[in-house]
Amino acid sequence: MSQLLLLGTSACHLCDQAEALVVQLKIPFTKVDIAEQEQWQERYAIKIPVLLDLESQEELCWPFSSEDILHLWERL
Repeated sequence: MSQLLLLGTSACHLCDQAEALVVQLKIPFTKVDIAEQEQWQERYAIKIPVLLDLESQEELCWPFSSEDILHLWERL
């Protein structure tokens, strides 16, 4: 099964909103602070929050809805 990452930073209110959506849907994910890894900073600094499927590399960039998340999850 694919692994979903929620990429963001601390003190990001949009990241908090995105996390609340994913939690509400009870979809498993791993939260990643892009400030901790240069590779994520370079790729996602102006896109966060981003929900990333590690296997397919498919990503949802904010703004996304519950429906968007479910659509991504169903394809995994």
